[in-house]
Amino acid sequence: MNRPIRVLVAKVGLDGHDRGAKVIATALRDSGMEVIYTGLRQTPEMVVNAALQEDVDAIGISILSGAHMTVFPKVLQLMKEKQMNDVLLTGGGIIPDDDMKQLNEMGVGKLFAPGAPTSEIAEFIKGWVKENRSF
Repeated sequence: MNRPIRVLVAKVGLDGHDRGAKVIATALRDSGMEVIYTGLRQTPEMVVNAALQEDVDAIGISILSGAHMTVFPKVLQLMKEKQMNDVLLTGGGIIPDDDMKQLNEMGVGKLFAPGAPTSEIAEFIKGWVKENRSF
């Protein structure tokens, strides 16, 4: 790779707890990635538009509000509409295992529960980008 992996980290909806998102953003930066953090209360449209503008390799959504079964499918739909077929959508937060499985089946990448090692998240993103992106 001739440039750092670019990751957009976002908080979608009314979920106002961003400590985890900031910890992940810092860990990804520390692992050599370029991270764009959009801040709180983003809409799916805002996230996808920012990802397009920033030419990211991955979008990571942090969600604790219970709206994951609405947010992730909407972001996936918008990504498909914008032909972002080679951009990873991943994330984490309070998401039941059954919902994680269903979201994975829809096309969302691996999802991480609270307490997941940040090194595991960084390695997953690096591996996915290496296999799916060419730059």
